[in-house]
Amino acid sequence: MSRTARRAERLADAADARLPVLEGGSLLRKAFPEHWSFFLGEIALYSLLVLILTGVWLTFFFQPEMREVVYTGSYVPLQGVAMSAAFDSTLHISFDVRGGLLMRQTHHWAALVFVAAIGLHMLRIFFTGAFRRPRELNWAIGVTLFMLSLAEGFAGYSLPDDLLSGTGLRIAQGIMTSIPVVGTYLAFFAFGGEYPGHDIVTRLYPLHILLLPGALIALVTAHLILVFHLKHTQWRGPGRTNRNVLGKPLYPQFTGTSAGLSLTVFGVLVLLSGIAQINPVWTYGPYRPDQVSTGSQPDWYVGFLEGALRLVPPWETNVAGHTVMWNVLLPAVVLPGLLFAVLYAYPFVEQRLTGEWRHEQHLCDRPRERPVRTGLGVAGTVFYGVLLLAGANDIMAQVFRVSVDALTWILRAALVVAPGLAFLVTRWLCRALTAAERERLAEGVPTGDIRQSVTGGYEGDHEPVESFRPGAPRRPLTGARTGTPSRTPRAPGRPDR
Repeated sequence: MSRTARRAERLADAADARLPVLEGGSLLRKAFPEHWSFFLGEIALYSLLVLILTGVWLTFFFQPEMREVVYTGSYVPLQGVAMSAAFDSTLHISFDVRGGLLMRQTHHWAALVFVAAIGLHMLRIFFTGAFRRPRELNWAIGVTLFMLSLAEGFAGYSLPDDLLSGTGLRIAQGIMTSIPVVGTYLAFFAFGGEYPGHDIVTRLYPLHILLLPGALIALVTAHLILVFHLKHTQWRGPGRTNRNVLGKPLYPQFTGTSAGLSLTVFGVLVLLSGIAQINPVWTYGPYRPDQVSTGSQPDWYVGFLEGALRLVPPWETNVAGHTVMWNVLLPAVVLPGLLFAVLYAYPFVEQRLTGEWRHEQHLCDRPRERPVRTGLGVAGTVFYGVLLLAGANDIMAQVFRVSVDALTWILRAALVVAPGLAFLVTRWLCRALTAAERERLAEGVPTGDIRQSVTGGYEGDHEPVESFRPGAPRRPLTGARTGTPSRTPRAPGRPDR
């Protein structure tokens, strides 16, 4: 045992003496695998911590009211302009409170990184199959966290009551009214009467600072408890099985690494907030129902909804004197519902089809070894990307000087064709990479040396493979060099068909 390992064991035993609940030191010695992709969830966690700290600070100065006031602050272009108290307090935080603008921008950047880290973390779990038994519940918690983070981000984005966020609220009101039968009642309740009403900011505020954060913290806590209770997934390799986990112990190695990552996340977010302007509400001005700012774009995480709304043709149906707006209901209500339903159901469907639901799976799959799953993931990502591009079709049309209508039809075609094409190309690429890897493992790595055989022919010289990517298949390496192909080894794991 190395000196570092013995020291870690002694420290863990000392901690056990102080904390009888951790008797045996099993928790402090719990191993965590080392790989950069495993830190994506931690980035989300530390971004959430920044959100909580900056959000608490902002609550001391923000006024969630829609009563009309006249601006008298230090931003000269808006002096004397009538606006809501919410927008007035946002300007006050930005220009008159020491460090206020830095806090606002840190909060906004942390929100963007938080949602992005959750999304990337879910992609890592999906492509490596870390959602399989016994982690289906943790996958469902992660999907719920992602959904709640979208709602939390939209609620916070809408609070300043500026012209850009007000345009988003107008779209949200249209989505509500598109729901048959109950849509009008939902909109009246949310806005406190006929649009724009007087209550929407007042009602979004407790959602943003209390209910949704409470749900997020509770789910994150449950998620972490399950991570500790269940063994951490790891890549295949020598000594790694379904019954063990190799890596750094929780204390002190993993704790030190995680603490360093937390400081890095904090520093990067503050640095971004100091040098990269985001959401300059003073340039948009206060919200007015009769105006829409040119080139309005939401934050990236809801951009796919904007794109879906722009791509669906103006379909409407009149039923018994009532109009059903399919062009809003389908892209903004039905489509997100289907997407999240697929995410929730996928682990159970795949395991039933592959038969893996009978046994626990603690080793990560390499994406190339699961061509169908990887193809589906890439197809879904391309589908999302096309919708995100469609949300900026007017900006792209202006930049590239093409017709908005022509670009819309191109994106409609891409939404149908591109995901299927991405699936086929990805599946072929995964199979090709796996075959090339097996051949390389069987024949060895070319050395560049050419030698002549006894029959007068020429053949390349090879040497055994000695470097492996995480999870890559291996075989016992014997002999210094060989130019003769050997039997192709079977790749670990059960490939999907």
